[in-house]
Amino acid sequence: MATPIALQLAEDQTHGLDPKKNWNREKRAFVPEEGLVPDGEHAALPGGIPPAILVVDDNLVVLKAFETKLKADGFTVITTPNAAGVAAIAESAKVDVILLDINFPPTIDGGEWSGFTVMHWLKRLAGLGNIPVIMITGSEQPQYREKALAAGAVALFEKPVNYAELRKAILKALGSRPEKV
Repeated sequence: MATPIALQLAEDQTHGLDPKKNWNREKRAFVPEEGLVPDGEHAALPGGIPPAILVVDDNLVVLKAFETKLKADGFTVITTPNAAGVAAIAESAKVDVILLDINFPPTIDGGEWSGFTVMHWLKRLAGLGNIPVIMITGSEQPQYREKALAAGAVALFEKPVNYAELRKAILKALGSRPEKV
């Protein structure tokens, strides 16, 4: 069980979203308040440029499903099954939001990567620490919720992901991010 200080830190790092209050059991997602983003609304950066979303998941079917849905909503989508390459891709592609799976298989050389490891590195690297990260998991592990928020994630979704809620979370994250330089 997290201490009240850990819960306060998690709440502070998620722009006021409370891990207990904003967990929606039916939607199986940690989501912002309802009605924040109207349906049919597309996000655009200054100049009408579509936001770039990096999707990181070791399951190629999941990558393709997210790519199809996000592109249909007008986003630029970059996908990778490789957790170890996230920082390089995020920096070179200048992504606006990262959708990040939590669990990855060990690498060929025996390396261990998880979404939490990736978050740790992103937060330490200049220019990448302010990219909103939405974590995704296939596990129904209650501790993931608090751990994801404490690591700096803006939302957590369980698979199968409710796309309408994910879209709202992406648009909300885009609205709260400082403009790109």
